[in-house]
Amino acid sequence: MILISLVFFLIAIVIHECAHGWVAYRLGDPTAKYAGRLTLNPLVHIDPMGTIFFPLMLVLIGSPIVFGWAKPVPVNFSLLRRPKEDMLWVSTAGIAANILLAIALSFLLKMGLFPLNSYGALVLSYAILINLILAVFNAIPIPPLDGSKILLSILPRELAHSYMQIERYGFLILIGLLWLGLLDRVIWPVVLFLGGILGISI
Repeated sequence: MILISLVFFLIAIVIHECAHGWVAYRLGDPTAKYAGRLTLNPLVHIDPMGTIFFPLMLVLIGSPIVFGWAKPVPVNFSLLRRPKEDMLWVSTAGIAANILLAIALSFLLKMGLFPLNSYGALVLSYAILINLILAVFNAIPIPPLDGSKILLSILPRELAHSYMQIERYGFLILIGLLWLGLLDRVIWPVVLFLGGILGISI
């Protein structure tokens, strides 16, 4: 299950990053396309620390949530047709992609392709869970997560500038929250709620 979890995690983050790049391209920024990042080939998206080491460490220490990151798809917000407004759609795209994938997988589960409590049903449930965790985790408004850019897109310019001052400390803040168990308390209830809507037992 560790190996299966990591495989589905890799698929989920690749789709997540491609969604960012594709929406940015549709809104006027071809940076990701020219960088060769509008592809589902996982090799061009892998970040050794965030895609392999960090999630594997979380699995091995028994963390109830597994997350990480791929190499961010390059987006030049100044090339977007409406930079501040379109930042919202580009930043939301990855989260939406993971939620849509979770919904699609839940339909497969409900179609009865695998008997209840079978290994196949368990694997699908894991895949749904991983996509929900990634979606909820990335919605947290702490830089460099997508939630921070979503918040930036709706904050007044002066507040947005002040808010971005914490960007240099974002990763340390996330590690601290994980260490204190606060991320679990924020993410897990939301994941349980969304999983309940999709009809999976966690």
